[in-house]
Amino acid sequence: MKAITIQTYGGPEGLAVVDLPEPVPAAGEVVITTEAVGVSGADTVIRSGALAAYGFEEGHIPGSEVAGTVTAVGDGVDASWTGRRVWGFTGTGGGYVEHAVAAAGEILPLPENLSAADAVTLGSSGAVAHFGLRHAHFTPGERVLVRGAAGSIGIMAVQLAARGGAGAVAVTTSSAGRGARLRRLGATHVLDRSGEGGVGAPSGYDVIIDVVAGADMPSFFDRLRPNGRMVAVGAVAGRPPADFGARMMAAFQKSMSFATFSAATVSRADLRAVRREQFAAAGRGEIETVVHELLPLDEAVLAHRKMDAGEVFGRIVLTP
Repeated sequence: MKAITIQTYGGPEGLAVVDLPEPVPAAGEVVITTEAVGVSGADTVIRSGALAAYGFEEGHIPGSEVAGTVTAVGDGVDASWTGRRVWGFTGTGGGYVEHAVAAAGEILPLPENLSAADAVTLGSSGAVAHFGLRHAHFTPGERVLVRGAAGSIGIMAVQLAARGGAGAVAVTTSSAGRGARLRRLGATHVLDRSGEGGVGAPSGYDVIIDVVAGADMPSFFDRLRPNGRMVAVGAVAGRPPADFGARMMAAFQKSMSFATFSAATVSRADLRAVRREQFAAAGRGEIETVVHELLPLDEAVLAHRKMDAGEVFGRIVLTP
């Protein structure tokens, strides 16, 4: 089967198309013949080599979520899954393939009115946005800022905050065009990447959902209101400075808080429940998935170049 592997860590050119044997599911696993593979910011961070210390080695297959049809099941898996359209989570890799392996507990059936591309645009990002807002203890009426709102997680955070009754939903983004699209999805104020601009924007926020992190993250503590909470749900710009907490300590009397959030800390049952609900809502048109572009699997290098260049609004989806 065709697969994409990281031959050398660094730029997108380190990705290569290779031929691998078709997988055989072990006990408790299924094989999914993929129709759509999501390309995420985490994939580009892994490809860059930034996480090499966490055990990622050359030859790694990127990708964590796929959608398609179950074509084989391992021992202990209900045979009725065979032939069903599903969304599947493959872990920290293994998704950029024609035939993906997933644990049976990490697949969900797709509604008939939800495409495979929409499923991989929503499956992980929707759950991260949902539980990220919960981790921030967001309540109706609060002012929310989504930093890095043009990606799939940010887009979902904007929609969920708006649906949840936020008093304001501000976004940081790189262009007026993107800002206009985010307004249509529920944003009330559009700021530049530094958090400036936005006529009539709130002077402070109760919740900041940060997808970006990086060197500029500490400056956003200045935008939190008293008792405000910032939750980092991603780090597409890399880690913040080692002393980022000094900004919070300097404003000690504001009682601000900071937390990271990873979906790995959420129970499988809770993740499944939220994903089922969101898939159904998307199928009814209540949540909008934003697919930036469909590209063939063997154009993964191009997909990563677009990601690195900041050209993507929503999610790029690879189609084997």
